[in-house]
Amino acid sequence: MKMQSYLGQARSLGSTKNGVHHWWHQRLTAIALVPLSLWFVFSLIGLADADYAAYKDWLGDHGNVVFLCLFIFTMFYHAVLGLQVVIEDYVSCEAKKVFLLVFIKLIAALMGFASITAVLRVAFGG
Repeated sequence: MKMQSYLGQARSLGSTKNGVHHWWHQRLTAIALVPLSLWFVFSLIGLADADYAAYKDWLGDHGNVVFLCLFIFTMFYHAVLGLQVVIEDYVSCEAKKVFLLVFIKLIAALMGFASITAVLRVAFGG
């Protein structure tokens, strides 16, 4: 039985360090994904029966390239933030936690880089 108040127990756990920063980034990316996702879905609906040449013409518009790259970056960053919270909250083994955090960040960076590279290659002469 501990002789410490609940407030004292909570204080002894330490600070979250960058909890507010992380929370704020997750909310900002979620808000940014709303218009970007709507733009992406409506753009794909407009190109539903299109061939490769039509997609290439669509990506010829530099505004579409910028929005698509922003969508890809924001989507992967938001996914990493969400997965990081789940891993930090539910994985108890510290070694597994560190491995998974590094793994998801590496995979997201590689997939994001590959996606943006593919978009740029198609847009600028691929």
